[in-house]
Amino acid sequence: MTQTTLEQTLSNSWPKRFMTRLTAYDITRVWEAGTRFILSLLTLTILLGMAGGVIKTFLDLRLLLSAVVEVALRQVVVDTLTLLAVVEVLKTTLAYCSDGRVRVTFIIDTVLVVMLTEVISRWFTGGEWHQFAILGAILITLALMRIVAVRYSPAPPFTRQANQLGLSFP
Repeated sequence: MTQTTLEQTLSNSWPKRFMTRLTAYDITRVWEAGTRFILSLLTLTILLGMAGGVIKTFLDLRLLLSAVVEVALRQVVVDTLTLLAVVEVLKTTLAYCSDGRVRVTFIIDTVLVVMLTEVISRWFTGGEWHQFAILGAILITLALMRIVAVRYSPAPPFTRQANQLGLSFP
């Protein structure tokens, strides 16, 4: 008889204890910790990608010896612009880490840099006029979106924040 009472007590209390612990544990903290961990891995991946891009850009300098100078410099310029686009992605990731949200202007800035890289690479490869027209229309639309996002931002007016994520160079 004592064994059945003990079994009933254990079986009744285990789910209650589990539910009490589960409801007492703040799921928001788990979310924040998981997000920070994943964003740390993403930041590490971006930094490794940037390091690889810089190495590739340096290796492309050997084209100066073996190919036409114009071709070699085109490749270096496109590689450099691509790295700048990656820097914008890193800036957006770090902004999310510090603010807990991503500003629309950061996203638009990233897309603008990527689109400008695309325009310049098309220019170097001799793209057709309709490709430039389409890319130009996209750039104008993004520029207008950037202006509207800054003009009608719900945030207070911009104040200089500690060198803007520490990525601004003097």
